[in-house]
Amino acid sequence: MLHPMTIEPEQQIGVGTQDAFQRLWTPHRMAYIQGENKPTGPEAGDGCPFCGIPEMSDQDGLVVARGKHVYAVLNLYPYNGGHLMVVPYRHVADYTDLDAAETLELADLTKRAMVALRKASGAHGFNIGMNQGQAAGAGIAAHLHQHIVPRWGGDTNFMPVVGHTKVLPQLLADTRQMLADAWPTD
Repeated sequence: MLHPMTIEPEQQIGVGTQDAFQRLWTPHRMAYIQGENKPTGPEAGDGCPFCGIPEMSDQDGLVVARGKHVYAVLNLYPYNGGHLMVVPYRHVADYTDLDAAETLELADLTKRAMVALRKASGAHGFNIGMNQGQAAGAGIAAHLHQHIVPRWGGDTNFMPVVGHTKVLPQLLADTRQMLADAWPTD
Protein backbone atom coordinates (compact mmCIF):
# COMPACT_ATOMS: atom_id res chain seq x y z
CA MET A 1 0.00 0.00 0.00
CA LEU A 2 1.32 3.45 -0.84
CA HIS A 3 1.47 6.43 1.50
CA PRO A 4 -0.31 9.47 0.05
CA MET A 5 2.85 11.55 -0.46
CA THR A 6 5.43 8.89 -1.36
CA ILE A 7 6.02 6.07 -3.77
CA GLU A 8 7.72 3.87 -1.16
CA PRO A 9 5.71 0.70 -0.44
CA GLU A 10 4.62 0.02 3.13
CA GLN A 11 5.56 -3.27 4.70
CA GLN A 12 2.82 -5.78 3.99
CA ILE A 13 1.18 -7.10 7.13
CA GLY A 14 -0.60 -10.45 7.28
CA VAL A 15 -0.17 -13.86 5.82
CA GLY A 16 2.59 -14.14 3.25
CA THR A 17 6.02 -12.70 2.72
CA GLN A 18 6.75 -9.07 2.00
CA ASP A 19 7.19 -8.97 -1.76
CA ALA A 20 5.76 -5.63 -2.95
CA PHE A 21 3.02 -7.49 -4.88
CA GLN A 22 5.41 -9.59 -6.92
CA ARG A 23 2.90 -12.43 -6.90
CA LEU A 24 -0.82 -12.58 -7.41
CA TRP A 25 -2.92 -14.88 -5.29
CA THR A 26 -5.57 -16.97 -7.06
CA PRO A 27 -7.17 -18.99 -4.27
CA HIS A 28 -10.09 -20.03 -6.48
CA ARG A 29 -7.68 -22.25 -8.43
CA MET A 30 -6.77 -24.16 -5.25
CA ALA A 31 -10.44 -25.04 -4.77
CA TYR A 32 -10.41 -26.62 -8.25
CA ILE A 33 -7.11 -28.42 -7.66
CA GLN A 34 -8.42 -29.88 -4.41
CA GLY A 35 -11.52 -31.20 -6.16
CA GLU A 36 -14.23 -28.73 -5.12
CA ASN A 37 -17.46 -29.28 -7.08
CA LYS A 38 -16.19 -32.55 -8.57
CA PRO A 39 -18.49 -35.58 -8.48
CA THR A 40 -17.77 -38.47 -6.15
CA GLY A 41 -18.60 -41.03 -8.86
CA PRO A 42 -19.75 -41.41 -12.48
CA GLU A 43 -23.52 -41.35 -11.93
CA ALA A 44 -25.79 -38.29 -12.09
CA GLY A 45 -26.59 -38.66 -8.39
CA ASP A 46 -22.92 -38.62 -7.40
CA GLY A 47 -22.77 -34.84 -7.04
CA CYS A 48 -22.37 -33.95 -10.71
CA PRO A 49 -22.37 -30.14 -10.87
CA PHE A 50 -23.63 -30.18 -14.46
CA CYS A 51 -26.74 -32.05 -13.30
CA GLY A 52 -27.30 -29.61 -10.43
CA ILE A 53 -26.79 -26.33 -12.30
CA PRO A 54 -30.07 -26.51 -14.28
CA GLU A 55 -31.99 -26.58 -10.98
CA MET A 56 -30.46 -23.23 -9.95
CA SER A 57 -31.45 -19.76 -11.07
CA ASP A 58 -29.49 -18.47 -14.05
CA GLN A 59 -27.64 -16.04 -11.79
CA ASP A 60 -26.70 -18.60 -9.13
CA GLY A 61 -25.74 -21.26 -11.66
CA LEU A 62 -23.96 -18.79 -14.00
CA VAL A 63 -26.23 -20.00 -16.82
CA VAL A 64 -26.09 -17.73 -19.84
CA ALA A 65 -28.70 -19.48 -22.01
CA ARG A 66 -30.98 -22.51 -21.86
CA GLY A 67 -32.16 -24.65 -24.72
CA LYS A 68 -34.48 -27.65 -24.76
CA HIS A 69 -31.63 -30.21 -24.62
CA VAL A 70 -28.49 -28.27 -23.63
CA TYR A 71 -27.50 -25.10 -21.78
CA ALA A 72 -24.60 -22.64 -21.85
CA VAL A 73 -22.85 -21.85 -18.57
CA LEU A 74 -19.77 -19.92 -17.51
CA ASN A 75 -16.86 -22.03 -16.36
CA LEU A 76 -16.40 -21.54 -12.61
CA TYR A 77 -12.63 -22.01 -13.09
CA PRO A 78 -12.09 -20.20 -16.43
CA TYR A 79 -9.06 -20.33 -18.69
CA ASN A 80 -9.96 -16.85 -19.97
CA GLY A 81 -12.61 -14.23 -19.29
CA GLY A 82 -15.91 -15.32 -20.88
CA HIS A 83 -15.00 -19.03 -20.90
CA LEU A 84 -18.30 -20.81 -21.54
CA MET A 85 -19.32 -24.44 -21.66
CA VAL A 86 -22.25 -25.96 -23.55
CA VAL A 87 -23.63 -28.89 -21.57
CA PRO A 88 -26.44 -31.38 -22.26
CA TYR A 89 -29.05 -31.66 -19.52
CA ARG A 90 -28.86 -35.43 -19.84
CA HIS A 91 -25.99 -37.04 -17.90
CA VAL A 92 -23.89 -38.64 -20.65
CA ALA A 93 -20.13 -39.01 -20.80
CA ASP A 94 -19.34 -39.36 -24.48
CA TYR A 95 -20.14 -37.30 -27.56
CA THR A 96 -21.37 -40.44 -29.28
CA ASP A 97 -23.99 -40.85 -26.52
CA LEU A 98 -25.84 -37.70 -27.65
CA ASP A 99 -28.97 -38.16 -29.72
CA ALA A 100 -29.53 -36.17 -32.91
CA ALA A 101 -31.52 -33.36 -31.23
CA GLU A 102 -28.89 -32.91 -28.50
CA THR A 103 -26.07 -32.88 -31.06
CA LEU A 104 -27.85 -30.29 -33.19
CA GLU A 105 -28.64 -28.02 -30.23
CA LEU A 106 -25.10 -28.33 -28.85
CA ALA A 107 -23.79 -27.09 -32.19
CA ASP A 108 -26.39 -24.30 -32.32
CA LEU A 109 -25.61 -23.02 -28.79
CA THR A 110 -21.90 -23.14 -29.59
CA LYS A 111 -22.51 -20.86 -32.58
CA ARG A 112 -24.68 -18.54 -30.46
CA ALA A 113 -21.98 -18.43 -27.77
CA MET A 114 -19.46 -17.29 -30.38
CA VAL A 115 -21.82 -14.56 -31.58
CA ALA A 116 -22.48 -13.39 -28.00
CA LEU A 117 -18.80 -13.39 -27.07
CA ARG A 118 -17.88 -11.39 -30.17
CA LYS A 119 -20.66 -8.89 -29.46
CA ALA A 120 -20.01 -8.59 -25.72
CA SER A 121 -16.23 -8.73 -25.60
CA GLY A 122 -14.89 -8.35 -29.13
CA ALA A 123 -13.30 -11.82 -29.11
CA HIS A 124 -10.91 -12.26 -32.04
CA GLY A 125 -10.95 -16.06 -32.02
CA PHE A 126 -11.91 -19.13 -30.01
CA ASN A 127 -10.61 -22.39 -28.67
CA ILE A 128 -13.52 -24.83 -28.88
CA GLY A 129 -13.37 -28.44 -27.83
CA MET A 130 -14.18 -31.37 -25.59
CA ASN A 131 -11.93 -33.50 -23.45
CA GLN A 132 -13.42 -36.99 -23.74
CA GLY A 133 -12.50 -39.07 -20.72
CA GLN A 134 -10.23 -38.50 -17.74
CA ALA A 135 -7.18 -39.65 -19.72
CA ALA A 136 -7.87 -36.83 -22.20
CA GLY A 137 -7.98 -34.21 -19.46
CA ALA A 138 -11.70 -33.99 -18.69
CA GLY A 139 -12.10 -32.52 -15.21
CA ILE A 140 -15.62 -33.97 -15.01
CA ALA A 141 -15.42 -36.92 -17.38
CA ALA A 142 -18.83 -38.39 -16.53
CA HIS A 143 -20.84 -35.46 -17.96
CA LEU A 144 -20.06 -34.23 -21.46
CA HIS A 145 -19.33 -30.52 -21.85
CA GLN A 146 -17.88 -28.47 -24.69
CA HIS A 147 -15.57 -25.56 -23.88
CA ILE A 148 -15.76 -22.25 -25.74
CA VAL A 149 -12.80 -20.09 -24.76
CA PRO A 150 -12.64 -16.60 -26.27
CA ARG A 151 -9.23 -15.36 -27.41
CA TRP A 152 -7.84 -11.96 -28.37
CA GLY A 153 -4.76 -11.01 -30.36
CA GLY A 154 -1.90 -10.65 -27.88
CA ASP A 155 -3.82 -12.19 -24.96
CA THR A 156 -0.89 -14.45 -24.13
CA ASN A 157 1.16 -12.12 -21.97
CA PHE A 158 3.69 -12.75 -19.24
CA MET A 159 1.10 -13.91 -16.70
CA PRO A 160 0.14 -17.24 -18.29
CA VAL A 161 3.54 -17.78 -19.90
CA VAL A 162 5.82 -16.96 -16.95
CA GLY A 163 3.45 -16.82 -13.99
CA HIS A 164 1.33 -19.82 -15.04
CA THR A 165 -1.85 -17.99 -14.04
CA LYS A 166 -4.60 -15.90 -15.63
CA VAL A 167 -5.82 -12.55 -14.43
CA LEU A 168 -9.57 -12.16 -14.92
CA PRO A 169 -10.71 -8.53 -14.90
CA GLN A 170 -14.39 -9.14 -14.23
CA LEU A 171 -16.56 -10.99 -11.71
CA LEU A 172 -18.27 -14.09 -13.12
CA ALA A 173 -21.73 -12.71 -12.26
CA ASP A 174 -21.00 -9.58 -14.33
CA THR A 175 -19.64 -11.66 -17.22
CA ARG A 176 -22.75 -13.88 -17.11
CA GLN A 177 -25.06 -10.86 -17.33
CA MET A 178 -23.05 -9.29 -20.16
CA LEU A 179 -23.19 -12.49 -22.22
CA ALA A 180 -26.86 -13.17 -21.43
CA ASP A 181 -27.67 -9.67 -22.67
CA ALA A 182 -25.65 -10.28 -25.88
CA TRP A 183 -27.06 -13.78 -26.52
CA PRO A 184 -28.70 -14.00 -29.98
CA THR A 185 -32.36 -14.98 -29.93
CA ASP A 186 -32.81 -16.26 -33.48
